[in-house]
Amino acid sequence: MPALILEAVLLAPVLVVALTQPALGSHFFEHAERLLGALARRRSLAVLTVGATALIARLALLPLTPVPQPDLHDEFSHLLAAETFTSGRLTNPTPPMWEHFESFHIIVRPSYMGMYPPAQAVVLAAGSWLGHPWIGVLLSVALACAAICWMLQGWLPPTWAFLGGMLAVIRFGITGYWINSYMGGAVAAAGGALVLGALPRIKATARPWDALLMGLGLLALANSRAYEGLVLSLPVAVALLAHVWRSPAARRRLVLVRAIAPLLLVLTMGGVAMGHYFWRVTGSAVRMPYEVNRSTYATAPIFLWQAPRPEPGYHHPVMRDFHLRFEQATYQDEVASIRGFLLAKIAVLIPILAFYVGPALLLPVLMFPRTLRDGRVRFLVATTLVMAAGFVIEVFFLPHYAAPLTAVMLAVIVQALRHLRVWRWDGAPAGRFLVRVVPVLSAAVLLFRLAAPATGLPLTETTIWWLRLPPSDRALDRAHILAELERRPGRHLVLIRYGPSHDPLNRPEWVYNRADLEHAKVIWAREIDPARAAQLAAHYPDRQVWLVEPDRDPPRLEPYPGPRRLTSP
Repeated sequence: MPALILEAVLLAPVLVVALTQPALGSHFFEHAERLLGALARRRSLAVLTVGATALIARLALLPLTPVPQPDLHDEFSHLLAAETFTSGRLTNPTPPMWEHFESFHIIVRPSYMGMYPPAQAVVLAAGSWLGHPWIGVLLSVALACAAICWMLQGWLPPTWAFLGGMLAVIRFGITGYWINSYMGGAVAAAGGALVLGALPRIKATARPWDALLMGLGLLALANSRAYEGLVLSLPVAVALLAHVWRSPAARRRLVLVRAIAPLLLVLTMGGVAMGHYFWRVTGSAVRMPYEVNRSTYATAPIFLWQAPRPEPGYHHPVMRDFHLRFEQATYQDEVASIRGFLLAKIAVLIPILAFYVGPALLLPVLMFPRTLRDGRVRFLVATTLVMAAGFVIEVFFLPHYAAPLTAVMLAVIVQALRHLRVWRWDGAPAGRFLVRVVPVLSAAVLLFRLAAPATGLPLTETTIWWLRLPPSDRALDRAHILAELERRPGRHLVLIRYGPSHDPLNRPEWVYNRADLEHAKVIWAREIDPARAAQLAAHYPDRQVWLVEPDRDPPRLEPYPGPRRLTSP
């Protein structure tokens, strides 16, 4: 049973109790509200509490949910870049015979590197310096939850901001693919929270510190979700410029000197650093590695108004299948008809609501008409609409693309909860009971989700096809074989041979390598043909050469049967 259905089932009796016994548990809830309210009013302590709760809770769950194994294309791309940074380099040289090492979401020319903006890789590199890349994931999620609480404090009363921060911990800090993979999401969420949290503070006090935080948030967005971050920054820029324009002359000079100038300084320094990084990786200060990958392999455009590109010359059928069967087919479905377009966007909306909201937090939807007219969050609602328009014109969309909007969505939901709290049914405070129980219900569903694997409960996560959490058994096959080779003496070259019916969408990819590929103990390479395999083996004469066929069940490590026997069992 999907976790979302469980949450909806548990919500039904809560609604019945709210309408029939709304005073149930009042003494307990009032006591808890007094204690938490006192904590929430100490704003800095509240922010630290939210971050520490996310950190400690996830560490406590390591016996149940251990450190994740990388499983997906995006994870290996981020980890490649992270290892590069950890080694003190910005990129890596193109490996000899590079055609054997091409893979998804990386580039091998003009240098060998992950294709994504570097923020997530920097987080993983920081984790590696502390002992393991996942430590960076853990810290980034905890910081994102804390930043969301800080953002909410700028828009809502402190008690409600603290509630929103703890809801962030429940939804993103303990389970889900942000914390249980290397995909990312938390960096962009933190960036969006810093930008939106700094805006009301700059308008109120124009402190340089808030301007610096806004600048750091914008740089985090530019280096994680660049397009979505740009869309988010547009209404913020309009609001900030409008405030400067409408202010009296003395106030205008104060804001320009104490806020706008530090903000521009941070953005200029960050822009120079980004240009240097792009230049080292791609040879151009204005060309991202992402653009190199798309121009090399992709045919489908990023935005709906763009035309498809001609099919490039692929060296490997598996890469051709991925880009044509998945990307091009997705694009064609969206542009073929109005019906296809609408179905595609509805299909996007469902996982977004499932990941960010869930049934319990959809309950305040009853109050959305009031919330939409609420001056306190009117700007945030407008920002949500601007972001939604930006999402619609993208061909591909996954839940973490909306990460910059996380704090905004929680702010609107929490404000709706405030309206729900004063709602009465037949004169009874039904809304107050519902608001009190919503976080309890969310926490209960979280506990069920955590306990399901150990107890054998048939409870599954609601995910898109590729979000296999925890990693599939097929993905762990690679990790097991890698561990076996790491234990063997000497160094190894593993040639990967996919079957004719291999599905690159639903089967994990095996060909990913260390940043220092030439000196890695194990090198993974695509088999092209026996002659080229012999040439590749000759380039690595000190390595044992193996064959793995991932589509066999189970995949096995075997000596490569080339023109000559290249290794012994």
